[in-house]
Amino acid sequence: MKIYQSTDQSNQLNKIISRSNLPTEQVEKVVKEIIQDVKENGDLAVSNYTKKFDGTELMNFEVSEEEFEQAFQETNQNVIDALLVAKENIERFHIKQKLTGYKIEETDQFIQQIVRPIQTVGLYIPGGKAAYPSTVLMNAIPAIIAGVKDVIMITPPNKEGKINNSLLVAAKISGVNRVFKVGGAQGVAALAYGTSQIPKVDKIVGPGNMYVATAKRLVSGIVGIDMIAGPTEVVIVADETANPRFIAADLMAQAEHDEMASSVVLTNSLSLAEQIQSEISMLIDEQPKKVIIEKAFDQYGAIILTDKMDDAIEIVNKMAPEHVEVMTENPIEMAEKITNAGAIFIGEYTPESVGDYYAGTNHTLPTSGTARFASSLSVLDFLKKTSVVYFSKQSLSKAKETIETLANEEGLYAHARSVSIRFEEGN
Repeated sequence: MKIYQSTDQSNQLNKIISRSNLPTEQVEKVVKEIIQDVKENGDLAVSNYTKKFDGTELMNFEVSEEEFEQAFQETNQNVIDALLVAKENIERFHIKQKLTGYKIEETDQFIQQIVRPIQTVGLYIPGGKAAYPSTVLMNAIPAIIAGVKDVIMITPPNKEGKINNSLLVAAKISGVNRVFKVGGAQGVAALAYGTSQIPKVDKIVGPGNMYVATAKRLVSGIVGIDMIAGPTEVVIVADETANPRFIAADLMAQAEHDEMASSVVLTNSLSLAEQIQSEISMLIDEQPKKVIIEKAFDQYGAIILTDKMDDAIEIVNKMAPEHVEVMTENPIEMAEKITNAGAIFIGEYTPESVGDYYAGTNHTLPTSGTARFASSLSVLDFLKKTSVVYFSKQSLSKAKETIETLANEEGLYAHARSVSIRFEEGN
């Protein structure tokens, strides 16, 4: 992993600091064609794309109860127990996010906000290069807590037409209603428009590759979506007190996701930067995904030297990364200065993996700088708010002049008339 000065204006460093998840024109063209095909031809199109992209021919997409039972039988009990612990922690954190409505009453009028769950939600769970049962929990549990009636999950099948056992176990544990063996842009389109087998949903959530992210963006408005997620990323803020071996391990943990993953260190210590490089060279050979890690480091990895730690914080807030780890002498104080981040992990014994699997906070997070305005997935993503207004004739009489004045000012004369007509003689 290369060391840069923060003042470096190279194209490579700019690519790392300012990267976005916008698709290429070719990706968007392909996805538009897939969506239109699924919209017009339903299950037949889904089946054709499943054969083309996943290498398996399926006519029935839904996972059966027998397949769920087999998944439990074939999954190590230690994995099931770990998923149950993670579920408990996720529930403990997310239950606090539930909203209640409110009502403001006067003698003859009231205004109110009602909070209700979205009725049907589709979860997209990746299943191509790797299967992530923890992501099932992170997406399904907030929806269940919110009160979503129908939670539908889609995930790509393998070449044998099967779903990874741990994904099915996680789906059943978390309360998913139905699971379908469908992935990619065709799966997103099926959820958005519905087919004879796959129900149309009200909102689609969950991470995926560039084709999935592009499909979600293109169907947004037909259905709701959570966010447009890009490749994963971590930024580690560290000073001379940090442990370079821990940092090297955490950088590799992020980079092993895929070749597009971004792993960055910001530090004011050249000595630490060089030690991190040394530790990476010693640790990387033991990594089963060494090739992926090396490619990710080459494309989106960097150790950036700053003059002061405050400069490092300034760069973090500019990047607005998915994950930030703070390993400094006063990590809590330093973390308080970070305003743009999906999630912050404080201290040398809080690796990002704690958030992925145990802490209970959500690991579906904004990427590619969108933490400037977006938040992690939460119960709020599965709730909608409705306003309710009641005015008596007496209340409307008090408001009449104000409403008519503003409506006439805006040239909306029928708005004003809709009030005044109610006070004509005989009404």
